[in-house]
Amino acid sequence: MRALVLGGAGFIGLHLARRLVADGYEVTIVDNFSRGRKDPELAALGVPVVHADLTDPASYDELPQTAELVFMLAAVVGVRNVESDPARVIRINTTTLLNLLDWAEPGQRLFFASTSEVYAGGVSAGVVPVPTPETVPLMIEDITAPRFAYGVSKMLGEAAVVHTARAKEIAFVIGRFHNIYGPRMGADHVIPELSLRALRREDPFTLYGATQSRAFCHVDDAVEAMIRLVSCDEAMGRIVHIGNDAEEISIGDLAKLVLRVSGYDPSVEFLPAPQGSVERRCPDLTTLRELTGYEPTVSLEDGVRRTFDWYRENWT
Repeated sequence: MRALVLGGAGFIGLHLARRLVADGYEVTIVDNFSRGRKDPELAALGVPVVHADLTDPASYDELPQTAELVFMLAAVVGVRNVESDPARVIRINTTTLLNLLDWAEPGQRLFFASTSEVYAGGVSAGVVPVPTPETVPLMIEDITAPRFAYGVSKMLGEAAVVHTARAKEIAFVIGRFHNIYGPRMGADHVIPELSLRALRREDPFTLYGATQSRAFCHVDDAVEAMIRLVSCDEAMGRIVHIGNDAEEISIGDLAKLVLRVSGYDPSVEFLPAPQGSVERRCPDLTTLRELTGYEPTVSLEDGVRRTFDWYRENWT
């Protein structure tokens, strides 16, 4: 089968493309390369790579219309990017998706990457339970807060996929990612950020929101869930949470784990959580399990160790 991975030079995208190639798929990657790094891992895949600005409808003329599987991962992500230019996040994430939906045709199977941020406001407001199922109401606590721009863009994305794909008779599944981590995810997410600061031997070691908790999912498990979902007829037309509910951990204990893996024991300075950051996040994976039989296999300690080792070898 032929697979098209939009945003395939990014974090999850490259891990997905590598797995698809290993499974025998004919893969084409599309990206605008806003990461700006030389990427030998991408070159090693040996697949066609299209450099395109997906906010331009004409860019889709370069894409293979014959792809049976289309993975829409292209988006502006990361708290720093969102807070520095929220209007750009909304414009790019929305425009690229609407262009894709105009281009897509019946017979294709679409995976759209969404996020737990679409309901995070409801968790903070106390109206959404944790662990969280797919059926909860989506909610933005404060539309004027820049950090919610990403969640807003993904809310609109979910609605656009559901209604447009149904109208055009395109099979689709929406996966809401929950704290996916692993090698190559940049420096702005908590596990790589803690790892890099440990490698720099920061002392005192500042820690924000130590009492908050997250359920982290290694990217290899997330990719497994994605492939199972797009291969599952019963998953078509569904919104499904993707993550690892087995090892929810506080940020304080996560920092201890990273520091232990790094062999570093600094003094720790505890600071308040960033404004707007949800107190707890953990998915209810009942739907994913019932549809696909998925179970996460990468333990948090093993995943953190693999991630730390990659950053030590590639980012310092």
